[in-house]
Amino acid sequence: MSINFTSRHTNITPDLKEYCTKRVKILEKYLGRPIEADLIVSVEKYRKKVEINLKSKRMTLNAAEETHDMLNSLGLAFDQIEKRIKKERDKLRERKRRKTRERAPFISVEAEPESRKKVIRSEDYSAKPMTLEEAIMQLNLNRKDVFVFRSLGSQQWTVLFRRKDGHYGLIVPE
Repeated sequence: MSINFTSRHTNITPDLKEYCTKRVKILEKYLGRPIEADLIVSVEKYRKKVEINLKSKRMTLNAAEETHDMLNSLGLAFDQIEKRIKKERDKLRERKRRKTRERAPFISVEAEPESRKKVIRSEDYSAKPMTLEEAIMQLNLNRKDVFVFRSLGSQQWTVLFRRKDGHYGLIVPE
């Protein structure tokens, strides 16, 4: 790990150097590899500006913050870089998971001849008459996609189903 400090129109105090070193060590733990950090601290009138450039084997990250307080600017810039590192790590982890899912073992279907389609009886209905709101509640409780019930006023069988867009569909025979 190497840290390069650059100051423009100001001096870097030992406290700021110590704070930056601690934060870079934390970032190095997230990256898991030695990193090179360039910290540029500048003062323009009342603005305290901080630029952080991190270089590791996998990625290069940059962050810049500007506030009225130097320590606050450093904290915001380091938080921004930490957030980016975590996001990139999660992306990498998700890519690895996707690759293992795509490599599912090939299963031969030749041993099993194609048989007739089976009809499986389902118990997703209610003989008790109920309102539409009760049927929606029953559909959500059972976590099913289709629910058949008798409507309260007409005693007709009604089909309630969950649509792909998240809304509900209702079929009432005439």
